[in-house]
Amino acid sequence: MEGEALLSRFTVEVLVTPRPGLLDPQGKAIHHALSSLGYDAVDDVRVGKAIYLEVSAATSEAAAERVEEMCRKLLANPVTEDFRVTAAASGAGS
Repeated sequence: MEGEALLSRFTVEVLVTPRPGLLDPQGKAIHHALSSLGYDAVDDVRVGKAIYLEVSAATSEAAAERVEEMCRKLLANPVTEDFRVTAAASGAGS
């Protein structure tokens, strides 16, 4: 219909990580284990999570903005976590 924006499908990646300076017990445990396996060149380990969403939007910027809103409301804890959002057009067959 005339006046309606065409929506495209975007794959949006969200990387959620503990804020710098906050305790990361999983990261510390992995760092200790790597060190005991002889990987002494690893100076620090931070453990986060990756979330992938398929989102319909007019542009990749609009998809990213919508997911950033989701992060502030649900997907990340703004007190203890940072997040980064990246949106790209979904490929055929993805």
